[in-house]
Amino acid sequence: MKSIAIFCGSKPGTEPYFIECAEHTGRYLAKTGKTLVYGGGRSGLMGVVANSALHAGGRVIGVMPQSLVGMELAHTGLTELHIVESMHERKLKMSELADGFIALPGGAGTLEEIFEQWTWAQLGIHTKPCGFLNVRGFYQPLLDMIEQTVNTGFTQPRFSSSLCVSDHIETLITEFEHYQKPQPKWGAQDVVVP
Repeated sequence: MKSIAIFCGSKPGTEPYFIECAEHTGRYLAKTGKTLVYGGGRSGLMGVVANSALHAGGRVIGVMPQSLVGMELAHTGLTELHIVESMHERKLKMSELADGFIALPGGAGTLEEIFEQWTWAQLGIHTKPCGFLNVRGFYQPLLDMIEQTVNTGFTQPRFSSSLCVSDHIETLITEFEHYQKPQPKWGAQDVVVP
């Protein structure tokens, strides 16, 4: 596993530990020789994780739509910055560049990005791990909702259990290294006859 995509907030959040989490994540990825792939921004937790990885000597690849670059949101000191035409192209490019996907604290964009990658894993579009850095229980209500979708028959248990969850980046990366992909959706066990 050589590269990790990080999805996180373009805002810093209200608590110092969000920033500390992003700083530690960037440093750890650099220290372990992992390339950071992220949305290419300089603000919020996005900028913090990128700067931390860069300051620790890491390789950082950003992917940003032209419309956001034009608003001067792009980080100008990255190892590489890929400029794409749309948000859809951004997510596809990040998926191609990364060997796994981790959500740090963030808002709607962060959730949308990690859920798309998790959905693609379920469909067999890719076989890469997805995870949540659940710092101080930030994602616990969402994880409870995912469990609710399992309990009510909308998500197969093998997909919820394939998500890696920890409040330590070190644990997530270890889980990623030993990831076993689930059988894609629409196996015989997924077909429901009314």
